[in-house]
Amino acid sequence: MSKKKRIVLVEDEPDISETIEFKLGSEGFDVVVYDRGDEALEAILRAPPDLVLLDLMLPGMDGVDVCRRLKSTKQTRSLPIIMLTARGREEDRIVGLEVGADDYITKPFSPREMVLRVRAVLRRSEIRGTDVARVLEVGIIRIDTDAHTVSVADEQVSLTATEFRLLEFLMSRAGRVQHRDALLRDVWDYADDVDSRTVDTHIRRLRRKLGRAANAIETIVGIGYRLRREF
Repeated sequence: MSKKKRIVLVEDEPDISETIEFKLGSEGFDVVVYDRGDEALEAILRAPPDLVLLDLMLPGMDGVDVCRRLKSTKQTRSLPIIMLTARGREEDRIVGLEVGADDYITKPFSPREMVLRVRAVLRRSEIRGTDVARVLEVGIIRIDTDAHTVSVADEQVSLTATEFRLLEFLMSRAGRVQHRDALLRDVWDYADDVDSRTVDTHIRRLRRKLGRAANAIETIVGIGYRLRREF
């Protein structure tokens, strides 16, 4: 029997945390709940779970700071994190992605959507652990999937797990236009209609981190993106 995936839920609204805990528990996950950001951070660093569901507004330490600490700590840098944000607060969603969250879910959300998002992020994490080692080079960008490293003109670039997978996807298809829906399906594992701003936010952040190679990622207006072979 396979071991249950352990999920840490950090949410201070009892109604929401109870609903999520019950739904994930019924789907076979082992769920541990915290209602304070500082206490959750301490517990996660002590024993990293398989995934973290993290609310933004929390007592003790807000979700952004918790996420930032986890993504800047070696043993939790690749830990999958899904942010829970209030509907209509686009700036909250963007901030969550900016500090390294792998995905976000806006409140109110359906339990089914939440489970699908959790499974998709976990599946991406597992795939990263079993990928065949290879090195891709386009222009001055080099990506090593075995070492999980990226460099631009021999200078190391630090990427989140989702940014790494997005760049790898674009580099493996250099010169070809990638539609937003294809990126959501193949990078984020979303088969349903999902807000394409998820892609746009990650692309903006990826460009910034690539520095002098930022213009390698070309926007195809109304369609998607392409990684140019020459830049």
